[in-house]
Amino acid sequence: MFTRLTNEPILGPGHLPGSNSIFNPGACIVGDQTVLALRVEDRRGMSAIHIARSANGITEWSLDEAPLLAPDADDVTCEWGFEDPRLTFLDELGCYVIACTAYGSSGPCVYLATTKDFHTVEHIGIVIPPEDKNAVVFPRRIAGEWQMLHRPVVHQTGTADIWMSSSHDLRTWGNSRYVMGARRGAWWDSVRIGAGPPPVETDAGWLLIYHGVRETTAGSLYRAGIALLDIEHPQRVLARSERWLLGPETDWERRGDVPNVVFPTGATVVDGAVRLYYGAADTCVGVATCSLSELLAELS
Repeated sequence: MFTRLTNEPILGPGHLPGSNSIFNPGACIVGDQTVLALRVEDRRGMSAIHIARSANGITEWSLDEAPLLAPDADDVTCEWGFEDPRLTFLDELGCYVIACTAYGSSGPCVYLATTKDFHTVEHIGIVIPPEDKNAVVFPRRIAGEWQMLHRPVVHQTGTADIWMSSSHDLRTWGNSRYVMGARRGAWWDSVRIGAGPPPVETDAGWLLIYHGVRETTAGSLYRAGIALLDIEHPQRVLARSERWLLGPETDWERRGDVPNVVFPTGATVVDGAVRLYYGAADTCVGVATCSLSELLAELS
């Protein structure tokens, strides 16, 4: 259902000297610009978060050379860097929250920071211990508390499903609840799933774009689907797409550091359409669009 807005990646390793790959962007609109928070992996294998800006959200990106979040060799929780940011504007606080994965020898864990200008950040720090990732914060309080989707991993069973936790201050998280799991068997999302961009609030419920993984004889295959969460009880799944809505088709989505990957992490709503930013083959960034009404119709 999603239509690619370009035939080529909008950003890739050629946009920043010394980078091996640029992918998995968080997205938001700030004033008259689209801002992307990009995972930039260097040639050591370490990842940092860099900021890019564009007036039209598609071309002519200005990329900050200095990272907003960078690896810290003296901290075992992020000595290998920061990965896969999601951006949410919190109107109540007048700032953006960056939810990302901090990665080090202690394992991947959920890390939060806030910013008002994407030049400086206030570090909240580790809020959920390893192994957990794919965190995204809802844009407003629900039932008086902030809500966050995240994806713990259970190594004994191999399950990796979406959970939700709550917080009164963005720092202490608890009241964890199961939301949605991988569908076993032949399904396109049968192995593991994870939340994508921040849920979009609609009259029908919270529209969640998520990634799903299926194992094939050629390796893992990552695609994007959608679900609808109850507006006041978002741990309740009202509907879920049976089919995937965006999958790897182009050469740059099928070939790269990790082939056959479409990994949605950022979205903006422009003129009634969802503009989806995603990592392609763990190497570069693509963008695709679909009207909000079409997506909701898919879930009706």
